[in-house]
Amino acid sequence: MTARGWIAFWRRPREKRKLMLEALVFLAWARVMKLLPFSRLKLTFGQPMAETARVHDLAQERLIRGISEAVRVMSRHTLWESQCLVQALAARRMLERRHLDSTLYLGTAKDKMGNLIAHAWLRSGTIYLTGGQERLLFTTVACFGSEREAVGK
Repeated sequence: MTARGWIAFWRRPREKRKLMLEALVFLAWARVMKLLPFSRLKLTFGQPMAETARVHDLAQERLIRGISEAVRVMSRHTLWESQCLVQALAARRMLERRHLDSTLYLGTAKDKMGNLIAHAWLRSGTIYLTGGQERLLFTTVACFGSEREAVGK
């Protein structure tokens, strides 16, 4: 992070700084988890082929959006790759710590060269915390709901 970035970081409110540092820790955790074989990694995703409700407590919306921002901002400053799956796993862990439900989606598409590409995104209630804008370009192939509130498709 540049000097200007650190100055901007310290000028943020204390609660935002705490969320950003937590995001950094969970981005590192998620990157390490991504080293596992996918067959083992997916066991941590939640209940397969289940989604959580598309409603959320309005009182929690500010927190959910804060987590989304913290993960997005900090993922740009990691020394490791922190793309869609790493971001989704980090945000999900932050939500779990606060007993908030979420659904992790995995999708595929073909790039301009015809190669298969993958994407992951995370939703809590009606808010897409990570990967939300790109999700429309992908066909959903799997979803994993939080264990507590997931309902089958």
